[in-house]
Amino acid sequence: MTIEITLLGTGSPLPSPDRAGPATLVRAGGLTFLFDAGRAVGLRLAATGTPWGALAAVVLTHLHSDHITDLNDAITGRWITSLAPHPLPIVGPVGSGAVVDGILAMLGPDVSYRLAHHEDMTEGPQPVVTESTGGVVWDDAAAGVRIIAAPTDHRPVEPTLGYRIEHDGAAVVIGGDGVPCAGLDELCAGADVYVQTVLREDLVRQLPVQRFLDTIDYHSTVQQAADTAQRAGVGTLVLTHQVPTPAPGDADEWIALAAETFTGPIVWGEDLVTVTT
Repeated sequence: MTIEITLLGTGSPLPSPDRAGPATLVRAGGLTFLFDAGRAVGLRLAATGTPWGALAAVVLTHLHSDHITDLNDAITGRWITSLAPHPLPIVGPVGSGAVVDGILAMLGPDVSYRLAHHEDMTEGPQPVVTESTGGVVWDDAAAGVRIIAAPTDHRPVEPTLGYRIEHDGAAVVIGGDGVPCAGLDELCAGADVYVQTVLREDLVRQLPVQRFLDTIDYHSTVQQAADTAQRAGVGTLVLTHQVPTPAPGDADEWIALAAETFTGPIVWGEDLVTVTT
């Protein structure tokens, strides 16, 4: 194994008993990164045996609520399970700092209760936010791990970022939400694995509600994700965070649509599915 990817949550904003909110775990070079922190991410991390203290960083693709719903759990979990100060690096697009400040304000009463109750706790949570507009956001020479960000297109949600994780000659791309764009092409070029949110336009159009129809214009369809992967020479395409939430047994339909364009292996995303390079 060079890089291991575990889909912690593959659900949509609508709650599902089987799918947590968007979140992906990436392990490389002895480091563990959490990409996005959707609903129930703490439960899915526990299922992989990953404690909060093991995270090298939380990395955010964008600030839509379904991708950051449980960021507060990551901040609190890291704090209360660490026996010594243990800052939590958080990387994300511009605006991430304000979101984290808001979370800390929301946690204010909880922090005060714990500091009053536990004599060994003398400081509150220590998230350390780095905002990026693109470029290298993580470079650990000792571990041989580098993470590169590039702007993506999820307008009117902006700014948004996709990420390329590189280690030992392998590369994995976390595309996040959004439609094909130059940033995604740049990140995906020659990547071994490309993880992308996908939408079935034909199914969404069966729901005659404008709020649902609006999702079509800023998510990659299955075919668009396949086009991006094929154009970039990607090794394996992973379909995740599917919109709308697929019915049981429908995976083959989604995969067949991608296979019309993409000639490599296609992985169907469900919670706790793991892919390695």
